[in-house]
Amino acid sequence: MRTIERGAEAMLSSTDYLDMDAIVKTRLPKRYRDAELDRSLRNARTRKEARLLREARIAGVRTPYVYDIDMHEDSITMEFIRGPKLRDVLGRDMPGARTACEKIGLALARLHSSGISHGDLTTSNMILEGEEVCLIDFSLGNMPASDEDLGVDIHLLRRAFMSAHSEVAELFDSLLSSYLRHNPGGKAVVAKADDIQKRGRYT
Repeated sequence: MRTIERGAEAMLSSTDYLDMDAIVKTRLPKRYRDAELDRSLRNARTRKEARLLREARIAGVRTPYVYDIDMHEDSITMEFIRGPKLRDVLGRDMPGARTACEKIGLALARLHSSGISHGDLTTSNMILEGEEVCLIDFSLGNMPASDEDLGVDIHLLRRAFMSAHSEVAELFDSLLSSYLRHNPGGKAVVAKADDIQKRGRYT
């Protein structure tokens, strides 16, 4: 295996699984925590993320296939998704940018309609696979998700468009229109996101 990314919570490595290119996500031990508690937390979060990836796929959202879960290593072996992160390519010169944003809105509508939140919904956690958008990294997601969880997804995504993608900020309107069109409960979620944004301004 070859390490390709190492963060505070997990390490990503490339590997081969049954002659298929794959990614292994391994949750890292936290030395400052009690060892038994740390193991329990990493086990629970590994199981939860694998479940959310599966449930999101059932809901019709493109996510990596989970090939294997190793609870001893607290790792998930999953499909290697080829393509750039949307964060790195979304701009005025990106072909099909508006269509990609509409697809994000549809994916998020399907996710939320199934009671799933992503928890860290930014363009850093989206891979452009050809003309499709694949959501990755459900570490902070929840199912069943609360209204607050769902609102946070919209809030984080809007903030990403206003800051990291300010040159195409107007495309967020296309994303949101698609979301509302496909999610019957979407208006209430957007209202919650607006409330979260207001709280952030005055605290």
